[in-house]
Amino acid sequence: MQENALGPFDIAAVLILLAAALGYANHRLLKLPSAVGMTLMGALASLAIIGTGLAFPSWGLTPIVERFLASIDFHAALMEGMLSFLLFAGALHVDWQDMRANRAVIFGLATVGVVIATALVGLGAWWLSGLMGLGIPLVWALVFGALISPTDPVAVMAILKRAAVPPALQATVAGESLFNDGIGVVIFAILLSIATGSEAFNWAHVASDFAREALGGAAFGFAVGWFGFVAMRSIDDYGVEVMISLAVVMAGYSLSHALHVSGPVAMAVAGLLIGNAGVAQAMSDVTRDYLIKFWELVDEILNTVLFLLIGLEVVLVTRQPALLLFGVLAIPLALGARWLSVSVPLILLRARINLGRLAAPTLVWGGLRGGISVALALSLPPSAYRTPLVAATFVIVLFSVIIQGGSIGGLIRRLNQKHGLPAGGDK
Repeated sequence: MQENALGPFDIAAVLILLAAALGYANHRLLKLPSAVGMTLMGALASLAIIGTGLAFPSWGLTPIVERFLASIDFHAALMEGMLSFLLFAGALHVDWQDMRANRAVIFGLATVGVVIATALVGLGAWWLSGLMGLGIPLVWALVFGALISPTDPVAVMAILKRAAVPPALQATVAGESLFNDGIGVVIFAILLSIATGSEAFNWAHVASDFAREALGGAAFGFAVGWFGFVAMRSIDDYGVEVMISLAVVMAGYSLSHALHVSGPVAMAVAGLLIGNAGVAQAMSDVTRDYLIKFWELVDEILNTVLFLLIGLEVVLVTRQPALLLFGVLAIPLALGARWLSVSVPLILLRARINLGRLAAPTLVWGGLRGGISVALALSLPPSAYRTPLVAATFVIVLFSVIIQGGSIGGLIRRLNQKHGLPAGGDK
């Protein structure tokens, strides 16, 4: 180990310092939603570092930042650490009644929608890479489709808090984002094993893996959430009850890996159970206040660090113009696939559920990609196709969070005005 190498505590200290400083600047100057502001400021800081490095190469600033970012295992930090807390915290605030009323749409978007988007993005990326001479094989292009198609619940719910979306539609968007990332991770893992040759393609095996991960994750999440709910209902001590919620998240996520079921799906289900039945039946007013505020604080801190990291990672992909162009051209591809993957379930289910005129534009433009896509891209094994896929992922995520996330509120307001609806949403 190098003498000057930063340890985990030093890395965390640097990230929290940067997050606090840039968060303060965003609050005082830009006043953007936290997810948008931190990603934008992180990206601008990265560009400033690159510019300073080119102007004053003797300072060695860019290599220092690159070494710092290389010392952070983004995939492990998010998928094996932050994600469990973020999904649970987000699910706490989703109204189960609204989700239940629109469960058919949520299920359709989180399953059929993800499969459609994966196929469309994969085919489009395969065609586009051939046109640009990158020659990405179809199976690797489908891996890219699987990692970029699911919407990120962290990014989505951070933006929805600021947008005037009707409660039923907000619950649908949040519910889809909570579950489609778990489904997307399962599809990604299956396709990646086929792409790397570690597993031969077999429909029965694929179906079995999918059922075990997705359905097993939901069942396991309900079980750990139920144990937490029962324990909380039997006492009245806010400190212990907050610790029980922490145990549900940390022990539950760890056990889900050991059982080979989907941890993201499990945490979404556990958060929904405790955030609805637990809050209503198992907690006193004091406990409810402490628990909600605790998880809101955890959510805010981890969100800030996550989106700052996404912005800072720009340093690693800005030196390859051809790959950046591939990413830019993949943006309309991802948006078009999202539009079709949303439209099909909505059309098929329109006789049963009508979410109003805001549904399609909100689900398409508000379907943000975020840290999960970045983490999955960075987890790709070394190959000739890893670099273009990582670069395209970063470009799409930056566009999604900064451009889509920064404009979704204004889009919804304009649509409300156009259709003569109140500022708060649809009729």
